[in-house]
Amino acid sequence: MEIRPLILIVDDNPDILEYMKGVLEHNECEVLTAENGEDALAKLKSSEEEPELIISDIMMPKMDGYDFFIALSEQPIYCRTPFIFLTALDKPEDIRLGKLLGADDYFTKPVDEDTLLASIAGKILRNMKNKKINMELNKFLMESKESFKSSLPKEDREKIILLEVEWDDRMGPQTTNSYPETSNQEFLESLGSQLYVAASTIYGSGDFSKAEGAYISIENFGMDGYALFDSYTDKSFRGGHKEYMFAVVAPKISYLHTLKIKKVLQELSNKTKDRQNLDFKKNWKALSDIITHTPL
Repeated sequence: MEIRPLILIVDDNPDILEYMKGVLEHNECEVLTAENGEDALAKLKSSEEEPELIISDIMMPKMDGYDFFIALSEQPIYCRTPFIFLTALDKPEDIRLGKLLGADDYFTKPVDEDTLLASIAGKILRNMKNKKINMELNKFLMESKESFKSSLPKEDREKIILLEVEWDDRMGPQTTNSYPETSNQEFLESLGSQLYVAASTIYGSGDFSKAEGAYISIENFGMDGYALFDSYTDKSFRGGHKEYMFAVVAPKISYLHTLKIKKVLQELSNKTKDRQNLDFKKNWKALSDIITHTPL
């Protein structure tokens, strides 16, 4: 039997909750409802199942949508759950703020039902594929447990690793750069390749037509990762473009960290497209400063 995805809806208007519940249940979803952010956090704590997606209003008593989103962003269990704002706030500055916080989508009421359902379906699919990445990567690391541990320096800051992986038409994914160097460089090269291979389950081989980011939880080792995949036009490669990935692995990466990490990795990607030399040490330091300081 096909599993019905669980969606949490948060709104202080009972009519909207009832309407949205009916629409989603009609489209083969399980639904959990809450009246405000505080109520939603309590419902999540007592729920035996994690939602695949959260839809929240902004203007609510006790805890509004902004504070609810920020609270979730600091919880490892929910920081990567797709989040959609559905609100009456329709001014450009409101929409900018919602997106700046990092929400996956922002819709204003009244919303077109088909548009909302399409967004929900796409984000649930992406979330499920992200979970598959994490499962495959953790399986690989469990099989290489001792190598992974020995590859990490003792100091927390030094445990932050920056990797560059390129796709080679003959050899497959190849780790071409990493920092800092360790005594087990061969394993880091293998880790980079595994990250790249796992990512293809989300985007599909040869489908990095635009920059895409993915959060990776290496649960069995208390580590997190964030990877940015991109490509540039080059007719000498199969498909007419060169694919590559930049990734950072660290003891802890919060959702708010990833907003800044993505900018650093995007700068590396832009320089790659412009065929500029990369200063890996300088960029590693920038990433380390982001990760070792309190996020926004």
